[in-house]
Amino acid sequence: MKQVLFCTLVAAAVAVAQGPGGPRWGGGPRMAGGGPGMGMGGMLMAGPGSRTPVTGAPYTGVETVQIEQRLTDGNTLSHQEVTKVSRDSQGRVRMERTMTPRAGQTAQTRISIFDPVAGYSHVLNPADQTARKMALPPVRTGARVEGMGRGGQRRGAAANPDASTKTEDLGTRMVNGVSATGSRVTTTIAAGAIGNAQAIAIVRETWVSTALKVPVQIISSDPRFGTTTMNLTGVTMGEPDPTLFQVPASYSVSSAGGRGAMGGRGAMGRGPARN
Repeated sequence: MKQVLFCTLVAAAVAVAQGPGGPRWGGGPRMAGGGPGMGMGGMLMAGPGSRTPVTGAPYTGVETVQIEQRLTDGNTLSHQEVTKVSRDSQGRVRMERTMTPRAGQTAQTRISIFDPVAGYSHVLNPADQTARKMALPPVRTGARVEGMGRGGQRRGAAANPDASTKTEDLGTRMVNGVSATGSRVTTTIAAGAIGNAQAIAIVRETWVSTALKVPVQIISSDPRFGTTTMNLTGVTMGEPDPTLFQVPASYSVSSAGGRGAMGGRGAMGRGPARN
């Protein structure tokens, strides 16, 4: 029963986190977020793999997503995903995520490459040396930084007349070693709106690097599902190795039907067509 509850928690947290489009594995795919998605990593679409590429701000870092829920019996469920993120000055993003194995399973690594220059994204499976290639949708222009305005809570509030939203400007401070501007969005679901005896407050706090234009911290708290925290740490500004954004020659590449950003629906909706 607790395992089922935990799966529900993870799915719910990902849905909330992907208010930013995330990990679209990138998206984070929606694997990361930043664009890049299991997407935890976007919260993750909260960041680097978003459909609005950021150029001229290369960096590398480690994105960690922690999901925690406290049960009524005092027990605690937790899950963590760690993603290595690299972005070059052209806006290309690489996200390498190792899935935490469950009992009896081995760890699996997935790599996503979001390349707005070539117009494609790739999802690589190092275990069998294969890659899936997807055409990217048109680049968005004039969009807000991912994570600042695409929270699932806000969309829910807009669709639910019994929910209200308040946004606070938290100013600028150092977060995880970089200067970041913060905002807090509180969505309150009125009592009785979804069968709840009391009002439910969902709080999402986002800190976006002023230099990199990606979230360095997102904390999303929902009494129904627990707390999801994303931190981007170990940030190094500078050009990553260009080979990180290339599919190794030893990989077999297949094309996924449809268009999707970093492993979006296009990659999942149809079987691959061999090149």
